[in-house]
Amino acid sequence: MNNYHKLVFFIGVLTLISLVQVSDASVVSTGDFNKDFFVIWSPSHVNTSADGHARSLKLDKESGAGFASNQLFLFGQIDMQIKLVTGHSAGTVVAYYLTSDQPNRDEVDFEFLGNVSGQPYILQTNVFADGFDNREERIYLWFDPTEDFHTYSILWNLHQIVFMVDWVPIRVYRNHADKGVAFPRWQPMSIKISLWNGDSWATRGGKDKIDWTKGPFIASFRNYKLDACIWGGNARFCRADSTTNWWNKERFSSLTSTQRRLFKWVRKHHLIYDYCQDNKRFQNNLPKECFLPKY
Repeated sequence: MNNYHKLVFFIGVLTLISLVQVSDASVVSTGDFNKDFFVIWSPSHVNTSADGHARSLKLDKESGAGFASNQLFLFGQIDMQIKLVTGHSAGTVVAYYLTSDQPNRDEVDFEFLGNVSGQPYILQTNVFADGFDNREERIYLWFDPTEDFHTYSILWNLHQIVFMVDWVPIRVYRNHADKGVAFPRWQPMSIKISLWNGDSWATRGGKDKIDWTKGPFIASFRNYKLDACIWGGNARFCRADSTTNWWNKERFSSLTSTQRRLFKWVRKHHLIYDYCQDNKRFQNNLPKECFLPKY
């Protein structure tokens, strides 16, 4: 990374931190996995620190594992620090996402696709809206996500969904519902995190399988922050513009100028797949949002 990019990232971090720390009134939790989440499968493969502030998942031949939030949310921002599987991680998938778990489900996905030793991790993002997906984007991260923890965030409001890595926006999915594009805006979603065997597709389209002699595979999580509207059965409460619902304010309706520069940098230097550029897949009939503004 040259000095210019370092400067841009530094400015971006300062700007974004100042923007997201608007109000603590809406913060649901900042810390105890035992209080805010429940194990959804393979508890023997889930390890939580004594104070509840750190958790790891294990994948071996027997099983992977996963956990989910106790609450449902409609809009807000979710931050999670994650350290990914080290070494030879081909075939493994770490998923961190929001989902409504309905037949016509809404979903907002981070999926980390492991790779053979020495090759970069791929971060895949996806959006389901009203049951429809096929909206994958993939990037190479600009750092090694296995060496240390990094913060992965989802900002979700009435205007946009922003995927962020260490406060750098890597993807934006705008609300173009008025133009006939489905957007997650009515269904509450829970937070789910899992580590599982995806070697049928995750690494080079399934060509690189899991090498179990390299296991067990461990992914670690800590320092999460849930700053979101808890679902209470009334969408109007979560859609309101209030001091508590800071994410619905006008300043968060689009990217800032600094965010736009960072976003363009990511797309220019790190984007490796964009469904909106895949004419073959969509038989030259790309989804409508591909022709609409991202911010």
